[in-house]
Amino acid sequence: MTDIVDELRWRGLIALSTDEDALRKALADGPVTVYCGFDPTAPSLHLGNLVQILTLRRLQQAGHRPLGLVGGATGLIGDPKPTAERKLNDPSVVAAWVERLRGQIEPFLSFEGPNAAIMVNNLDWTSGMSAIEFLRDIGKHFRVNKMITKDAVARRLNSDAGISYTEFSYQVLQGMDFLELYRRYGCTLQTGGSDQWGNLTAGIDLIHRVESASVHALATPLITKADGTKFGKTESGTVWLDAEMTTPYAFYQFWINADDRDISQFLRIFSFRSREEIEELERQTAERPQARAAQRALAEELTTLVHGADQCAAVIAASKALFGQGELVGLDESTLGAALSELPYAKVATLGPVVDLFTEVGLVPSKSAARRTIKEGGAYVNNAKVESEDDVPSSSDLLHGRWLVLRRGKKNLAAIEVERA
Repeated sequence: MTDIVDELRWRGLIALSTDEDALRKALADGPVTVYCGFDPTAPSLHLGNLVQILTLRRLQQAGHRPLGLVGGATGLIGDPKPTAERKLNDPSVVAAWVERLRGQIEPFLSFEGPNAAIMVNNLDWTSGMSAIEFLRDIGKHFRVNKMITKDAVARRLNSDAGISYTEFSYQVLQGMDFLELYRRYGCTLQTGGSDQWGNLTAGIDLIHRVESASVHALATPLITKADGTKFGKTESGTVWLDAEMTTPYAFYQFWINADDRDISQFLRIFSFRSREEIEELERQTAERPQARAAQRALAEELTTLVHGADQCAAVIAASKALFGQGELVGLDESTLGAALSELPYAKVATLGPVVDLFTEVGLVPSKSAARRTIKEGGAYVNNAKVESEDDVPSSSDLLHGRWLVLRRGKKNLAAIEVERA
C-alpha cells in the first residue's frame, strides 16, 4: 500500500487532522494504536457509522492496531444534538444495544495477528468512578470558556432549548476515553467524523495536560449528495446496517440508485478496490452512465461486506427476476418480500381481473388504460405476458401463497398481496 495518509486523502477521507506531518511520521514509524467510538443511541449503526468502521479497517490493513469502542457509558448520555436534548434510554436498553453494535463492528476487523483489533467499552472505566473523582481527576483539566466554543454546544446555548449539564459534560467523558485508552493500550490516534472535531481535540488536550504527551486526531468529512438530500437517507428513512431494520435488498438498492454525480465519491470512500479499478469504473460512468457499472460494482461489494455473499447473491437474483431476467418462483420468501416492499404495493381480499389489479395498485390510471396496456402486449403478471383483458389470476399463481408481481413495460413494477384469512 502507498503511504496511508496519501491513500486516505486520495479517497477523500481527511477533512481535518492534527499536525499532518507529525501524523504521517507516526503512521510511517508505526504501528500506531487507533480508536474510534460508537455510541449505542439506537439498536443499529447506519451508513454514516460505516465510514468510520471502514476507516479503522483501512488503518488496520496498513499495519496499525484498531480499538473499536462501543460507549456503554457515553451512550447513556448521548453526544449533544444541535437542536434539542436527547432522550435518555434505560440502562438495560443501552446495554443490549452495546452488544448489538459490537456484533456489527467486529466482522469488519481482524482479531488475529500482531495488530489484532480489540473491542472496548467505556463503561468499564467509568462505572466504578465516583462523581468526586470525576470532577477532581478529570473535570479540573477542562476550561468552560473553551468547552462552550464547541459547535454543538454553542448552537444549543444560543437556542431556546439550551443545554443540560448532562450533555454539556459529554466532551469530558469522551476526552477521558482517549486518556484511558492511551494509558491502557498506548493509543495515540483517534478518528471520527468532522462534526466530532471538538470532542476529538478535547481528548488531545486532556492527554497533553495530564501526561505531557502528544497524540493525534483525524476527522473524516460529512458526506454530501449532489441533489442536496442527506446521505444515508431514503424515502423510507435511515439506511441501517441491521438486516431487520434495512433489508439487504433495500441496502443494495440504495447503492444501485446512487446519482452518477455521487458515485465517484462513494467509490473512493466505501470501496476497497484499487485506485486503478476505481478510476476505470469512473471512466465507464462518464462514457456509459446508463450501464451503471460503478453503482452495480459498489452495491455488490458493500452488500457482500455488510450482509454476506449469500445474501448479496439472493438480492441480485431478486433484482433480475423482478425485471424478467430470472425465475420469481425460485426466490425465497424473505428476499422476495423485502424486494416487493420497495415497490408500489396494494393488498386485496380476493383476486380479481388483471385489469382491476393494475388499476388498484396504480400502474395505470384507469381500467381503460389497463386494457390498452394488455392489448399492446405490455402487461405482465409474474413475468408472464397477459394475453387477454379478461384474465383473472388464480391462487396457484401466488408466489409463496401471497404475492403477484405486476409489470407494465420493462421497468414499471408493482406488487399485489392477497390478505391471508
